[in-house]
Amino acid sequence: MEILHFFGYFSALIIGVSLGLIGGGGSILAVPVLAYLFTINEKAATAYSLFIVGASALVGGWQQHLKGYVDWRTAIVFGIPAIIGVTAVRHYVVPAMPDVLFQIEHFQFTRRMAMFGLFAILMIPAAYSMLKKDKPVLKTGSVHYNYPLILAEGLLVGSITGLIGAGGGFLIIPALVILANVEMKVAIGTSLIIIAIKSLMGFFLGDAMTMVIDWSFLAMFTGLSFIGIFIGSYLSNFIDGKKLKKGFGYFILIMAAFIFYMEFY
Repeated sequence: MEILHFFGYFSALIIGVSLGLIGGGGSILAVPVLAYLFTINEKAATAYSLFIVGASALVGGWQQHLKGYVDWRTAIVFGIPAIIGVTAVRHYVVPAMPDVLFQIEHFQFTRRMAMFGLFAILMIPAAYSMLKKDKPVLKTGSVHYNYPLILAEGLLVGSITGLIGAGGGFLIIPALVILANVEMKVAIGTSLIIIAIKSLMGFFLGDAMTMVIDWSFLAMFTGLSFIGIFIGSYLSNFIDGKKLKKGFGYFILIMAAFIFYMEFY
């Protein structure tokens, strides 16, 4: 096994540990790990990330369901347009994108630059969501739905997920709180279910039908992430995940800068 592959599989374990410790964010590292440590192209890296993100979110979402922190009706209302968005992008848009999107003299703006550049840009608000102090959001009364905005937000988040292969929890949680009047703890648990459904559906209805999947590699990577989740959940009994969250936010910012450097310099 090459040394980079060793670090890649170790990173899969770390992704799971971070999910178990801080409840999210770790899966955003799947794309750079797949792209730079396993040298997988941008189409496959974002596709595999969808499966890894979806499977990991499903484990976390089920744990939240057992605690009573999942609103299944809200997950369905928000999830349907998100599934439509991610599936359309993975099945139709990504396969149709040319290798070179445009060229200005000697500079070529490639599909890889577009996908990884957008990914790096969206890592910044994801990091900010981890760095900011959590403020209590009081929600009273029953859940209500702003259907036009939820439809638009679901399609947007699903389309972004399809392009970059990340879950977008930092977009979903505020949307659930603002657009559906969902209490914060329930919004976090429900967002995991939404991420799981849309990511896995996008992968199986999009990528699995349009490209060859290395299932043995994907199973090993995802399996290591699962092991990491249980390790992280156990360690959370002794380590305060909130204290680690800020450091992880800075690490995501560093990774965003690294991706920009690798793709544009």
